[in-house]
Amino acid sequence: MKLKFNLSLLGLLTSINLVAQENQPETPKDSIQKLDEVVINSNQIFGSKYVARHRTGSAYYLSPEELKKFSYTDINRALRSVPGVTFYEEDGFGLRPNISLRGTSPQRSAKISLMEDGVLIAPAPYSAPAAYYFPSVGRMQAVEILKGSSQVQFGPFTTGGAINMISAQIPTTLNGEVRASYGAFDTQQFLARVGDSKKNFGYMVEYLNFGSNGFKNLPDNSNTGFDINEVTAKFRINTNPDAKLKQALETKFHYYDERSNETYLGLTESDFDTSPFSRYASSQDDRMTAEQIQLMLTYTLDFNKNFRITTNGYYNKFSRNWFKLDDVVFNGDKQSIADVVGNPDQFEDHMAIVRGDVDSEADALLLKANNRVYYSKGIQTKLDYHWYGENTFHDIEIGLRYHYDEEDRFQWEDGYNIINQEMTRTSQGPRGAQGNRISSATAFASYVMYKLKYNKLTLTPGMRYENIVLQRDNFGSDDPNRTGSNLAFRENKVDIFIPGIGFNYAFSDNMSVFGGVHKGFSPPGSEDGEDPEESVNYELGSRFTLGQLRGEIVGFYNDYTNLLGSDFAATGGTGSLDQFNAGEVAVSGLELLLNYELLPNNTKFKLPITFGYTFTNTEFLNSFGSDDSIWGEVQEGDELPYIPIHQFNIMASLEHAKYELNLSGRYNGEYRTLAGSGNIPDDEIVSSSFIIDFSAKYHFSKHLSLTGNVINMLDETYAVSRVPAGLRPGHPFGGNLGLEFRF
Repeated sequence: MKLKFNLSLLGLLTSINLVAQENQPETPKDSIQKLDEVVINSNQIFGSKYVARHRTGSAYYLSPEELKKFSYTDINRALRSVPGVTFYEEDGFGLRPNISLRGTSPQRSAKISLMEDGVLIAPAPYSAPAAYYFPSVGRMQAVEILKGSSQVQFGPFTTGGAINMISAQIPTTLNGEVRASYGAFDTQQFLARVGDSKKNFGYMVEYLNFGSNGFKNLPDNSNTGFDINEVTAKFRINTNPDAKLKQALETKFHYYDERSNETYLGLTESDFDTSPFSRYASSQDDRMTAEQIQLMLTYTLDFNKNFRITTNGYYNKFSRNWFKLDDVVFNGDKQSIADVVGNPDQFEDHMAIVRGDVDSEADALLLKANNRVYYSKGIQTKLDYHWYGENTFHDIEIGLRYHYDEEDRFQWEDGYNIINQEMTRTSQGPRGAQGNRISSATAFASYVMYKLKYNKLTLTPGMRYENIVLQRDNFGSDDPNRTGSNLAFRENKVDIFIPGIGFNYAFSDNMSVFGGVHKGFSPPGSEDGEDPEESVNYELGSRFTLGQLRGEIVGFYNDYTNLLGSDFAATGGTGSLDQFNAGEVAVSGLELLLNYELLPNNTKFKLPITFGYTFTNTEFLNSFGSDDSIWGEVQEGDELPYIPIHQFNIMASLEHAKYELNLSGRYNGEYRTLAGSGNIPDDEIVSSSFIIDFSAKYHFSKHLSLTGNVINMLDETYAVSRVPAGLRPGHPFGGNLGLEFRF
């Protein structure tokens, strides 16, 4: 029946001439002569809405203007207007995003290719891709989202797509800005940036601080928020603008420091109903400390206006220690917090200790130091050459990347008691006893993409190649000095070709049809013989403009032959990160984006309205049992967990030369936390929600503006997830005021 649905959907799309993305002034028409703008910026995918709208696959460009409307620091809120993007929240501030593109597993955004300035940015993209570090959207100039066909340029994850965060670029002239805001829960943001370009050099320096005291409440009233500081600096030297052989070398340095009082511990059903913003006393010492350093060199060589070579060398180091409650012990019975909070009646005595209702014995609370260091480094180069024929445009792009990454785990567990709701350490566990291993990956990736435009037809066939060696050295729990006396080594190798092809046909300047097919791929773990995740992905869509209405409608179908699940502690697993085979799965859906200008002839006001909708249908095509209740017992026909079937976003803006008002509403449909079908059991459901945000700006002059933001305007109380261990709330009503100064 679902196959019939997908066939009928694709048939419907071939006859529907719908479409577009934003009601913004058009750049020149996509003529043969204008297509030399395929090379815009070496570290960007699109660089503009115009290019995104003319991709042969589905794409979205979050422009600087869009990002500034609400000045979000939460990536979840920034992405919520983009169809095809689903996510579930965790902390209410977007520190630990769980993002999915077209039904990929959202846990820790581990199944999509995350990039900053065109370079992989996850802590260890191949060996440990779970994104405990995510670039701060508050310092970004734009965000690019690529879905669908013709994405063989970006990997290693090619099923759902890629997200590229574009940091602030070196400006062409002297300019800068200062933004500062303060609001509810002592939430503050401060950004200062300055940059300039001269004939042979340019620079940009930026500082960002944002933090909060948090909206959750501990019995001792201690801080449940976070504080993050970031410094970014870029410097470029270049040849003269009229040089025959143009060259440029740009250096980038980025430093990130985080202190967050975050926990894996959520609430039971009854406690969430009575006090959703409370935190249990046993989470009072939970804390994440993290530090990230990124170094990047970009060398650009323009032989002429048609031929460019871009090379990036990069080094990322991310170290973190999330010290948090992991297990509870009563009368020698040790239970994980997920089991205790999920079954409070069964573990009543354990739950009393978690709440701090009773005084405990020594070592009743076991806090694990999830201490890890990640490295990611490599070099990549891209050659782009395009030329013209009679009524044709040709572009060939070749990319090569050599990459190494690793995750170094050295974890331990300390014991605590709780007396009068105050925790005291009662023992120190042996270092390395809770994880003492190094996982690594060495990867060579290459791709070739050819673009042919003939009259109104564009074709983009391409091929990607990945050669990956995944290894793990496990030193065991009794070798803190890593002598190798009991070393366990394992290795897995992957060698795969990933083809794809896309097309776009423009019936007129106002209507086009696009689509394609490509192979989906996700690397396996280091277990010898473990197969990668593979799928065949189809999409068919149309873009159109009818007067003031623009839109895009896309149908997609992802046919997994081997879906991989991952053992994340963040989703109730053991935290081993081992992957397992979930077999055959079908994911299909529909994405709709419409934009309409209500006041096209008004010279003083603009009133654009945007509506985005995503329908996602998922189905396991075989039965299996997953270890440690990660997905539970799966039966053929069950739906994937964590993926809502329906979601939509609507935004309206009133724009004037002196001020602007923006209203955004997001509906997130209910979803299940374990695979299943039919009605969702009460203890496995995250209910639907509709959240409205508001922002306003008043421009005193072209240099100074007053800003205001309201999050969750109607003060809805809603759950965002049941993982890692119990229910957790979304951000309550919160407002802030700020100033923006530009020069």
